[in-house]
Amino acid sequence: MPLQSKKVLTLVLIREAGRVLLGMKKRGFGKGNWNGFGGKVKIGEETIEEGAIREVYEECSLTVSDLEKVGILTFEFLGDRELMEVHVFSASFFEGIPKESEEMQPRWFNIKRMPYDQMWPDDRYWFPLYLKGSRFTGYFVFAGLNKIVSQSLREVEHLPAEEVPSNNSS
Repeated sequence: MPLQSKKVLTLVLIREAGRVLLGMKKRGFGKGNWNGFGGKVKIGEETIEEGAIREVYEECSLTVSDLEKVGILTFEFLGDRELMEVHVFSASFFEGIPKESEEMQPRWFNIKRMPYDQMWPDDRYWFPLYLKGSRFTGYFVFAGLNKIVSQSLREVEHLPAEEVPSNNSS
C-alpha cells in the first residue's frame, strides 16, 4: 500500500534552568505518554510556528514567543497511508503558569532524569540530541504504537525551509 499524504504536526519543548516541561497525554493519540506540547497545524494558520504557539497555549496555558526549530521527525506507522511530519521546537521564554487542560497534565522534569520509559520509544534516540542543543532530522517506522522496526537519525547544520501545510484540517 503506497503512502499517500503527510500530516504536518508540531512539538514544542519548553526548557529552563536544567529542566524540561512535558505533558502527560490524557486522551487520544499517545495517551499515557509524557510528551512535549503540540499537534495539528490548522487551515488558516500562516506558519507552522503559529500552530505550535496555539497548541502550547491550548494544552498548558503558556504563551511562548521564542520558538526555535530544532528538528524535523517523520513517522511512518505500518498499515497507515499517512506519514506524520513533526516539526520540533524549543522554547526557553514563556508567560504564565503551566496548567492542566483536558488533554495534558504538565510537569517539570530534570534533564538528567527524563521519563523515557513513559515516553514514545523514538524519544530515546532524538531527545538526547535536543538536550545537547543539536539540530536533527529523523525517520522512524513503527509496527503498532510501541515498536520501532527501523529508524534513521542525523544531526544537521540547517533544517529544510518551512512549507506552509495545505493538507491539514481543523
